[in-house]
Amino acid sequence: MRDPEFQTSDPADPGDPQLKKFQKELSAGTVSLALLAVLGAAEEPMYGYQIAKKLERFGDGVLSGKQSALYPVLRNLGASGLLDSHVEPSMSGPPRRYYRLTSAGRTALQDWTAAWRATRDSVDSVLEGLMP
Repeated sequence: MRDPEFQTSDPADPGDPQLKKFQKELSAGTVSLALLAVLGAAEEPMYGYQIAKKLERFGDGVLSGKQSALYPVLRNLGASGLLDSHVEPSMSGPPRRYYRLTSAGRTALQDWTAAWRATRDSVDSVLEGLMP
């Protein structure tokens, strides 16, 4: 009988629990960086649905189809002083909360982008050096 601790699973299987855990850990910081990037490129404040649509268009799965995951991250970034927000009435529904980067948010975007690129390059270097 095989020891279940050492059983391997198919990494291509989307139901693989180890892959899901790894993807969740990876997405924790990358969603924040992607949100800062979207808002940093915006010419004016954006509301959540606009941000989600931009991420769908350019983010290639950053949110994994879970728009609801966007709002807690926006609140956390706001609580950290990286975003300002305000509410405006909407002609087509409930009031909308608009977000924009603060100066601390712009600094964080630059710093986090540099950290992301350094990490990506480092991991790529290891993978390219070790993988056949």
